[in-house]
Amino acid sequence: MSELAPKKKFPLWIQIVVGLVIGCIIGQLWPEFGAKLKPFGDAFVKAIKMIVIPLVFAAVTLGIYKMGSDLKQLGKLGGIAFIWFYVATGLCVVLGITLCMIFQPGVGVDLNLGAGTKLPGHLGQGMDWVKFFLDIIPDNVIAAMAAQKIIPTLFFAICFGLCLGAMREKAQPMVDVLDTLMQAMFRLTQGIVATAPIAVAGIMAWLFATQGSKLLWAMAKLIGVLYIGLGIITVVFLVIVYFLGENPFGVLKKVAEPLLLAFTTASSEVTLPVHMQILEQAGIPNRVVSFVLPLGYSFNLDGAALYQSLAVCFLAQAYGLNLDTASLMTILLTTLIANKGTANVPAASLVVLAVIMTSLGMPLESMAILIGIDRFMDMGRTTINVFGNTIAALLLHKVGGQHLTDAVDAAIAAKEQ
Repeated sequence: MSELAPKKKFPLWIQIVVGLVIGCIIGQLWPEFGAKLKPFGDAFVKAIKMIVIPLVFAAVTLGIYKMGSDLKQLGKLGGIAFIWFYVATGLCVVLGITLCMIFQPGVGVDLNLGAGTKLPGHLGQGMDWVKFFLDIIPDNVIAAMAAQKIIPTLFFAICFGLCLGAMREKAQPMVDVLDTLMQAMFRLTQGIVATAPIAVAGIMAWLFATQGSKLLWAMAKLIGVLYIGLGIITVVFLVIVYFLGENPFGVLKKVAEPLLLAFTTASSEVTLPVHMQILEQAGIPNRVVSFVLPLGYSFNLDGAALYQSLAVCFLAQAYGLNLDTASLMTILLTTLIANKGTANVPAASLVVLAVIMTSLGMPLESMAILIGIDRFMDMGRTTINVFGNTIAALLLHKVGGQHLTDAVDAAIAAKEQ
């Protein structure tokens, strides 16, 4: 009797799509039941967040340690990364403004805030940039990690990695511990991500049951323009991939899993461990991925930048305000700065909107009309945030990381001989 051939499993991304569709159907047809499924999504997100800090700390520290033998190249890689971050963000801001000027989604909109609609209390506060830069340095790194503060954790990991690199052979025991920690986190990630289809179904069922399609139709034009912009940015990114010598659709297929997770959960944090693994499997060295990706998740928010500029212009049109050149430049420059400094702030995109609107003298209360549909827009912009960091990692590998990889690998090989 011949052995039965093993059953082929559907790829995880297909399972996620199926879960998404099932969740939408449940939320639409049986809203009372769908509203009770949110804990499935909450449990999944909490499980992923559980491993993000140890994974980021281990990965960044090891990445810096491995590059520590060539600090000039490390500086070059970081410089190229930040140049690209600002170029990509600026492109997205200009696109958001341009699309709003063309389609004018805010013209004729009735800004009716409605009774009982309230803004989060911290949105009306201005950004204290001195405090932000001081907060990068954690006075208690354990407390910063416990509070899920990525940027202070990154700062400490970079410093720690540089010190380990300077210690050379003496650092090997700690390097082994960190490598074991990172591998354990990857293995744990595989187990958690296997539950993604169920979690996605729960999230989408709750979303459609509690918010429904009413809000989508109310702001259909704004949402439509946003997704047109996100589509344009996607095409631009694919063109960049082509000129970097890669197959655009091949790259898109490889990162389909983190992109779908980003879309359904509206959380970049959830995708980080999976995203890192996939990029490394695609041939981008660990030392490049570990350096660029966590940094990009905090400083390269392309989809968010597009949304922020579009939303501000939309609200200005709804108020009947004429945005002159000076106002448009204010939107551009303020978004470039605020978008990089509020990655870990609660309701970050709304905070950036508050900063920009304050600089323009616009009333902050009008942002209340965006809160109800923010989730639907957040899913799209988060997906582009993740895809934008895929492009950043690929670009840094091709432009700034290729020589670095060769130099470090040669040094490690010579040391082992």
